[in-house]
Amino acid sequence: MIPRYQRILFWSLIAGIFLMSAFLLRGCQQAHKRLAALNDATPIAAPTATSTEDVTLYLANDTEASITPTTESVALPQAPTLRARTLLEHLLAAYALPTSAHPLQSGPAVDDVFLLTPATNTPDRYHTGSSQSAQLAIVNLRGSFVDNHPSGIQVEGLTVQSIIGTLHAALPQVTGVRFLVDGQPHDTLAGHADLLRTYPAVDTTSHPAPPTEAPQL
Repeated sequence: MIPRYQRILFWSLIAGIFLMSAFLLRGCQQAHKRLAALNDATPIAAPTATSTEDVTLYLANDTEASITPTTESVALPQAPTLRARTLLEHLLAAYALPTSAHPLQSGPAVDDVFLLTPATNTPDRYHTGSSQSAQLAIVNLRGSFVDNHPSGIQVEGLTVQSIIGTLHAALPQVTGVRFLVDGQPHDTLAGHADLLRTYPAVDTTSHPAPPTEAPQL
C-alpha cells in the first residue's frame, strides 16, 4: 500500500505541473497578442529605389586652379534631396583619396540637403518628381567637415564651386545654392569662402589660364 505522504506528494506534483502549464500557455498567448499588435501598428517602410547611373562630378584641381566635369557611375536614389546628398557625399569623399588633386580630410561632410520651392518656401525632402523648377538648394554641411577644411581663398572657392557645379548638373531645377553648418548660418568655409550668400546654380567649369610669354625687354 502506498503511504499517504507519497500520495500527497504525487498529487501535489501533478497539480504543480498543470499550474505551470497554464501559466506558460497564458504567457505565450499574451506574447503572441503583443507581437500581433506591434506588427499591426508598425507601418512597413517603402524601399528606397537606387540604380547606378552616369552622373557628372565637377572635380577641383588645386594645382591648376580648375574645375573639370567628369562622368562617373554612381548608385543614386530617385528622391531629389536624397539624390543630392548622396551625390555630394560621393563628390567630397573623392577628395579624401590619396590621388586627389584637391585633398580634403576624410569623413562625413554633408548632413542633409533641402530643396525649397518658391511657392511654399518649405523643405521638399521626399518629393520624387522631376518637373519642379526654380528651387533653392540648402546644403547643410557637418561642422567637422568645415573645421578640418584647408584655409585659403583658392582651395575654399574650389570646394564651393565644385559643389555648386555638381548640383547644377544633377538637378537642373535648382537655380540657387545656400549653405548651413550643423543647421545654422555660418560666415565662411574656413575663413574666406562666403557661406552666407546665395550662389547661382550654374556650370562652374573653369580651366587654368594658358601660359603667356614674358614681354621682350
